[in-house]
Amino acid sequence: MKYLSVSDFYKQKFGSKVYKITIDAGCTCPNRDGTKAIGGCIFCSSAGSGDFIESRELEIPVQIENAKKRVETKFGTVSGRKYIAYFQNFTNTYGDVESLYEKYAASVGCKDVVGIAIGTRPDCVGDEILAKIASLCDKTFVSIELGLQTSNENTGKYIRRFYSNEDYTNAVERIHKADPRIHVVTHLIFGLPGENKKDMMESVHFALDAGTDGLKISCLYILKGTALENEFYKGNVRVLEMDEYFELVKDALKIIPQNIVIHRLTGDGPKKLLIEPEWTKNKKNVINRLNSLLLDQE
Repeated sequence: MKYLSVSDFYKQKFGSKVYKITIDAGCTCPNRDGTKAIGGCIFCSSAGSGDFIESRELEIPVQIENAKKRVETKFGTVSGRKYIAYFQNFTNTYGDVESLYEKYAASVGCKDVVGIAIGTRPDCVGDEILAKIASLCDKTFVSIELGLQTSNENTGKYIRRFYSNEDYTNAVERIHKADPRIHVVTHLIFGLPGENKKDMMESVHFALDAGTDGLKISCLYILKGTALENEFYKGNVRVLEMDEYFELVKDALKIIPQNIVIHRLTGDGPKKLLIEPEWTKNKKNVINRLNSLLLDQE
């Protein structure tokens, strides 16, 4: 089954493989600081999805150099290897605009960094910060990653995201209007409590209709210390089996146009926090199994 992987997308754009390294901008979230709620979304760990990230106490250039060293330890030292600085955890457009912009700009100025990716909530992309982000398009590749998770508003309330589908569609429209070069990525979760296949495919359609440029899809994880953990042990949450999840992925790929960049079809939660699904712990096995199933569809 053919699709445009993020690896191929980066190779087309930059002429070589690009590695994404996670950076901490020191942000919080309106779902945590009491503006909208306390405790975050029901599935979110205390690290705010930044369980593999550098320390926020370090300056951005130092974080980037440390992250690059980790890549080199894993894949070997290669001169001129290219990176995208990913501001991942919590809400990275939520805070003092000038301070955030300085951190974005600091990453852009680092050696071998060819782009930035900014993870955020659709309801936290204000005009002022968006204008600052758009100004970086003349200097580097810019991506904004929006957490939608689902287009089912009832599920949205259950997972305590505290923003609406309209917030999401409005954000996508405004980002593209600010600068069409900004690459919009939408996060979706398959297997959210109470959802069936129809709900999940409708979420895919919804993101595509809104004008997303890319998609990140993962299954639901149960992590220690989250509100979802309590729901799981109460018997209110069922996790997807591996082949069950992959069947959903195959169905999603059938409706995703080949110009849409697939940034992720699997994920790996932090093993020290992961309760379920157990099958996601063996990342190599998961990727091999998924690739095998997709090849069978060609």
